[in-house]
Amino acid sequence: MKALRAVFAATTALCAASAANATDLEVTHWWTSGGEAAAVAEFAKAFDATGNKWVDGAIAGSGGTARPIMISRITGGDPMGATQFNHGRQAEELVEAGLMRDLSDVAAEGKWDEIVFPKSLLDSCTLDGKIFCVPVNIHSQQWLWLNNSVYENLGIPVPSNWDEFVAAAPKLEEAGIVPLAMGQQPWQTTLAFQVLLVALAGPETYTQVFGDKDADLAAGPELAKIFQAAAVARDMAKNSNVQAWNDATNMVITGKAGGQIMGDWAQGEFQVAEQVAGKDYTCLPGLGVNEVIMTGGDAFYFPKVDDPAITAAQGELAKVMISPETQVAFNLKKGSLPVRGDVDLTAANDCMRKGLDILSKGNIIPGPDQLMSADSIAQVNDLFVEFFNNPSMSAEDAQALFASIIGNAD
Repeated sequence: MKALRAVFAATTALCAASAANATDLEVTHWWTSGGEAAAVAEFAKAFDATGNKWVDGAIAGSGGTARPIMISRITGGDPMGATQFNHGRQAEELVEAGLMRDLSDVAAEGKWDEIVFPKSLLDSCTLDGKIFCVPVNIHSQQWLWLNNSVYENLGIPVPSNWDEFVAAAPKLEEAGIVPLAMGQQPWQTTLAFQVLLVALAGPETYTQVFGDKDADLAAGPELAKIFQAAAVARDMAKNSNVQAWNDATNMVITGKAGGQIMGDWAQGEFQVAEQVAGKDYTCLPGLGVNEVIMTGGDAFYFPKVDDPAITAAQGELAKVMISPETQVAFNLKKGSLPVRGDVDLTAANDCMRKGLDILSKGNIIPGPDQLMSADSIAQVNDLFVEFFNNPSMSAEDAQALFASIIGNAD
């Protein structure tokens, strides 16, 4: 009886200790579409398995909507436990203000410098030699997504590049199908332009414009061709009439549109709709012209808090997010590529394999957030919202304004 009581007491103490160590951790992010929710659930499940509790702080809308809310909370003294930002300079001012936790000890323990690929992802989390975020995926925006049946039903070969896509547009319009689905959130229109720039002018031109801030190139004849292509895209998308990116993706999935220029996160929506890559839909990296991977993506930062239990839980979440098992589970649902080069992706579909192949060849470019400040990106976003919503704005006028922004960008 004494032995039983001793076992019971020990078990009770252990449970009490576990309960004491278990911590609720609020995690803010902007992943609210079907595919995104399925992916973020993998993070929550893995974190909850540590004995802590993921408290979901999803903010509806895009990153442009969510980031000001997140920043306001952190600077206003009401920080969450962890928060999403994109790779790059979005959290730079928060880090410089001393509001973000240094993760260098966690990174050293996990040997992140040996497992994160490409290295630029970890560089984007580093300031003054210290690591302030955990990269969780590689998202590339360089994709054209096509509904195969739309073309097959019209007796048109499924396009294999941008020129074929444009050439097929009139037949789609005759059939009452929108050639190009495009939402009107600011970042979507900028994304479409950047994809056209990289695909049709080449990665070097993109890097010179966004990275070197080459205003002369931005105002020159090479970019004039890209603005003309953007005007063509604007015309093909004129009847899209949706706002959110995933609504535009749904137009492609349901056959209301032929295609969409969108990042590889669109693949999560196709997966939720039980569409099969290579059979029901086609993905063209680099619009089928310049196959590159833009090494942008998502990272999580951890605001400084004066609470040892929260700090410990933050460290656990950082470890979980970059663990091999969670990297596979999350990225298969998200449509993105893992940040680790040592994980098993035998379950990868046709589109993910294309991305992995491009990544393995080293055909990579940095995302715009890694090259330009958030303020400058916002100015570019505003310009392209106006351009895509105002058919009376000429390609020439838009280019002149763009060159001015580039000339003053930081």
